[in-house]
Amino acid sequence: MAKIDQPFDNYAAEQGGIPRAAYVLTGCIGVIGSNSLVLGPIAPEVAQSLGAGVPAVMMASAAFGLGTAASALFLARHVDRLGARRVLRLVMALLAAAMLLSAAAPVVSALIAAQLVAGIASGVALPAIYASAAAIAPPGRESRTIGVVLTGWTLSMIAGVSLSAVLADFIHWRAVYVAVALLSVVAIAGLSLLPHGREQAAGAAPSPFAALAITGVKPLLLACGAFMAAFYGVYGYLGAHLHNDLGEPVSANGLVALVYGLGFGGAAFLDGFADRVGARRLMPIAFMAVAAVYLLFALTGDSFAAVLVMVFLWGLFNHFGLNLLIMRLTAIDPSQRGTIMGLNSAVTYLAVFVGTSSFGPLYANHGFAAVAFVAMALTLVAALAGAFR
Repeated sequence: MAKIDQPFDNYAAEQGGIPRAAYVLTGCIGVIGSNSLVLGPIAPEVAQSLGAGVPAVMMASAAFGLGTAASALFLARHVDRLGARRVLRLVMALLAAAMLLSAAAPVVSALIAAQLVAGIASGVALPAIYASAAAIAPPGRESRTIGVVLTGWTLSMIAGVSLSAVLADFIHWRAVYVAVALLSVVAIAGLSLLPHGREQAAGAAPSPFAALAITGVKPLLLACGAFMAAFYGVYGYLGAHLHNDLGEPVSANGLVALVYGLGFGGAAFLDGFADRVGARRLMPIAFMAVAAVYLLFALTGDSFAAVLVMVFLWGLFNHFGLNLLIMRLTAIDPSQRGTIMGLNSAVTYLAVFVGTSSFGPLYANHGFAAVAFVAMALTLVAALAGAFR
């Protein structure tokens, strides 16, 4: 099977540095991340507008996660057959339509349905973005290129969440989704400027379950699941810890998100180190560094200042861990990058569910320190799995 989008590689090599296409992919990540994060801050206004409770509104977020996991597992494999560029344009257009449907939703059920569609689009888009990032990376600059693309999550966390609150306050919550729809259109325009890749020949798309048989895939997916379950378990209850246990105002959560985003984005400047040392050697070390942060959370989590320091380091090391994980997964079989990254996204969103649901009783019964200790153990499991040759 031929490598997908081979001309992208040539284009990247001609640039000598980070290809311009990487910044277009960064914007796509930013759009997807913004939609996935904005509902939480504006949920009270959405609930009041639609005459429903906040838990009912947040079912739209659950529908988004379900749609993302299902499409990543069953539809992302078509990226390898149709080509990442073509697929990205289609699913980003679908995402824009889902945002307009969300903005126009007259009742909660319509919002849930629209977000399910957004999840289906995102579940295909994310693997296509990661596969494209690996394909366009110049030799020796894989980590830096993927790191630039990953900063889209920082943009969505810092700019997306902050601006959504402003739009909801000064205009209306529906304006938030209109804005994300417009950004999706801008992203589609950017994708149209990318060089055309040679699309895969028509044929049966590879099975995601067959991709599990490829040597090295299962240990890295185990590492992904443990790493992400730990992250979402801690992130999901850190805000409750700050407010209920430390007595901090709800606005402190915004500061925490900002500090985490600064750490996550700042790590992009150090990605060249990963290119020099190698992903396989560094990934277990990065995961162990994250485990150390969770240990410090457990030991110093009763101080808000210490929490802020830990959150910055958390973002820094999480960036490295995620970057190195994607590098290793996309390098296993370039002809099945879309399928393998679809498995990665499916495991990630399954970990979202597992982390948030299982860590809730743990926090309620034993406190935040117990949450941090369990997250540390899971991350050490990820480090062991990541050490697999």
